[in-house]
Amino acid sequence: MPRTEKKPAVLTAPARADRPFRGIALILASTVFLGASDVTAKYLSATLPSIEIAWIRFLMFALIMSPAMLSGSPLYALHSRRPGLQVMRGVALLASSLFFISGLRFLPIAEASATGFVSPLFVTALSIVFLGESVGVRRWLATAVGLIGVLIILRPGTSAFHPAAFFPIVSALAWACTLIMTRMMSGREHAITTMTYSSIVGVCILSVLVPFVWVAPSWHDILFGIFIGVASTAGQWIVVLAFRYADASVLAPFSYTQLLWVSILGFMIFGELPDIWTVIGAVFIVGSGLYTAHRERVRRSQLLVQAERSPNA
Repeated sequence: MPRTEKKPAVLTAPARADRPFRGIALILASTVFLGASDVTAKYLSATLPSIEIAWIRFLMFALIMSPAMLSGSPLYALHSRRPGLQVMRGVALLASSLFFISGLRFLPIAEASATGFVSPLFVTALSIVFLGESVGVRRWLATAVGLIGVLIILRPGTSAFHPAAFFPIVSALAWACTLIMTRMMSGREHAITTMTYSSIVGVCILSVLVPFVWVAPSWHDILFGIFIGVASTAGQWIVVLAFRYADASVLAPFSYTQLLWVSILGFMIFGELPDIWTVIGAVFIVGSGLYTAHRERVRRSQLLVQAERSPNA
């Protein structure tokens, strides 16, 4: 009898449940992990190059996702309908991480984090080009308010401005590209597949770059690097779980609690207190993000009503 080869199972996305309070609880938990990861990365930036910190982070990410890379594993997740887009998303995620860590070396953690939260503004602009979405005047005004918040924090043209402030902005732009590509694959790719590809792309690219900047880490550095990888992976995974229970427009406002955690940890570890301009700019950025999330919820509800009224829906 000829032997038949057993094909690896293709993972299907789990059913979505409408449990907003569980989703909110998960997104709040994710901000603790992600905030702790960012603060630890800033701590390591004093002794290790940014590329090396990112390499340790993605190496741990890849090790955690390794069961999904084995063809005989029930978690095998390398089957993708959009492998090219997965690779591009992995590059964007890597760029976001690398630029943000680079900025942490020179900037207070609260300032870098607040500036990095302008990514929803970039998503608004990019969604027009890549997703064909229409953006109304009110959402553009919200975007303008957010950009004003960035200018308040950075204060270009004054002695308070640091050129490294561009790093978290570029990081936010790269993260917005990551989110846009995630939306483009939504409903077609499993979350594990997306995370697995991102880990592979990140560790492969950084493994080529890290020999040029290598600094021998101490055991102390290695342990903190492992913590960064575990905490950031856990935070990302909890975010994925949160989106199973609630819409992005519901969860977005609670993601800003990460600013609170990094400010507290930044004060406890580095003695950094956000100045009044950082606080005011953060208020502008958060307010802009909250209004954008509100308009997104309104837009989706209107689309749902139109679909229900359509006889061809």
